[in-house]
Amino acid sequence: MLTRRALVRTGAAAAVTGVAAVAALETGVIPGRPRVHEVLGLTGPDGVVPDVPAGPVVSGSFDSSGRRTKVGYSVIYPDGYAASAELPVVLVLHGRGGDHTSAVNDLGIDRYLTAAVRAGTPPFALATVDGGRDSYWHRRADGNDPGFMLDQEFLPLLARRGLLTSRFGVLGWSMGGYGALLLGPSARAVAVGALSPALWRSYADVQPGAFDDAADFERSQVFDRPSGFRDVAVRIDCGRDDPFAGAARELREQLQASGGQQAGVHTPGYWRRMLPDQLRFLGQKVGR
Repeated sequence: MLTRRALVRTGAAAAVTGVAAVAALETGVIPGRPRVHEVLGLTGPDGVVPDVPAGPVVSGSFDSSGRRTKVGYSVIYPDGYAASAELPVVLVLHGRGGDHTSAVNDLGIDRYLTAAVRAGTPPFALATVDGGRDSYWHRRADGNDPGFMLDQEFLPLLARRGLLTSRFGVLGWSMGGYGALLLGPSARAVAVGALSPALWRSYADVQPGAFDDAADFERSQVFDRPSGFRDVAVRIDCGRDDPFAGAARELREQLQASGGQQAGVHTPGYWRRMLPDQLRFLGQKVGR
C-alpha cells in the first residue's frame, strides 16, 4: 500500500510528466499538435463565404508558349461592375493540384471580392490562370515556365481586356503562395499576398517534385533576398499549426512584411478566413 507521502510524490511526478508532455507537444517534440488543437477547437473557425452576389466571371483559354500547352483562365469582377470595367488587377495563383477554377470553387473568392469592395476597398478585378498542378510556379527542367506565361502572356492578355496592369498585385495560397512571393517581385508587382506559402529552408525537406534538384531549389529561393522586395508591399499569413509556419514567420520577419500567424492549419477553411484581410491589403495597394 502506498503511504500518503509516496502518493503525494507520485502525484507530483505525474503532474510534472504531464506538464512536460504538453510542453513537448506544443513545441513539436512530440508530433500531433495540429490534431490535438483541432480536436480542442484551437485551430480557429473556418471562413464562411460571404452571402453577397458574385460579380461577372469571364473565362477562356490561350495557347501558352511558356507553359507549352493550352492554359485556362478566369477574370473575376466585383458585383456591380461590368466585365469590361477598367479596373486594377490582382493575379491569383492556385495551390498544388488546382487550376484556374480553384479560387472560386474551393474558396468562393468571387463573393469575397464583392464583400471587400462593398466594405470600402477600392474596386479591382482578380485574374486566375492555370500554372500546372505541381509546377510550383517556377521554370522546370521540362521547359514548363509559369513565370514567363504570367509576365509575357497573361498580363498582356489582361491589358488587352482593358484591365490596368501598370499597378498589379499577386495573391496565392500554399504552392501559389510560394509562387506569389517568387514571381511577384520579378514581374514588377506592387503588392504580394501569400497564404500559407509552401516554403522550405532545406532541400532535404521539400515536397517530392517541387524542385528538379538541389540547384533548382537554390535558384528558386525567396529567403535572404530582401533587395528583390524593396518596392513590393508584402503580406504573409500562416496558421500557427501549419507545417510551413516556421518558415513563413522567418520570411515575414526578414521582409518586415505585414500579416501574422493566427490559429489555423493548412486548410481552405483557414484561407477563407484570411481572405478579407488579404483582399483589403491588396486592393488598397493596387487601387492607389
